[in-house]
Amino acid sequence: MSEPGTWQSPTPTSAAALQQRLQELRELVLSMGEEVDRAMARATAGLVSRDVDLCTAVIGDDERLDRLLIEARQQSLEALAGASAPADVRAVLGLLHMAIELERMADHCANIARIGRTLADLPPIGTYVDIPRLAEVCADQMRQMLGALVADDVQRARAVAARDDRINRIHHRIVDELVELMSESGDLVFRGMQLVMVSQNFERIGDRVTNLAEDLVFLETGVTEHLG
Repeated sequence: MSEPGTWQSPTPTSAAALQQRLQELRELVLSMGEEVDRAMARATAGLVSRDVDLCTAVIGDDERLDRLLIEARQQSLEALAGASAPADVRAVLGLLHMAIELERMADHCANIARIGRTLADLPPIGTYVDIPRLAEVCADQMRQMLGALVADDVQRARAVAARDDRINRIHHRIVDELVELMSESGDLVFRGMQLVMVSQNFERIGDRVTNLAEDLVFLETGVTEHLG
């Protein structure tokens, strides 16, 4: 027994306990990814269908992602306390950064939902230009990235990141079309600018999917690659 007042190092975490904590953290990240996928679909539906209640629900659900991020941070601290091997430390840092990116993606979904509420009582601009298509491509990228994470598939993650150009092209086309519409009618400026912001939020979601791909490459290889 140590004398009173002397410092004692914490009991080392067993290898099995550490791997269990890492698995729990990975499962939490995947759960956050599924929540973001759902939020993206609901925010898009709320915008297009002009459903104020659905938009409000998406905004409210964003708080759940905030809480999950807090939980991910706590789990990461606990895992780091028992991690000594570089690969384990790398896994914790990679998964934590994924959780941070996913929480920010949820913020983008909430932004889209807020714009959906703002536009709900205003006449729509055609069929919302190509925003539903942009949302569809973003959702596909997200699901492909989650699949890569489940499979620890670095090559699949790189392939997902390589397709980010599709999102950028659709986004730029939407902005160009909206600018043209607004230049033709001043009455469309407010609604047009709101839709530009919607498109920007989807484009940022796409960028963050690429960040997730970079995180998975780092987690599995220890190499930091710029995939954007």
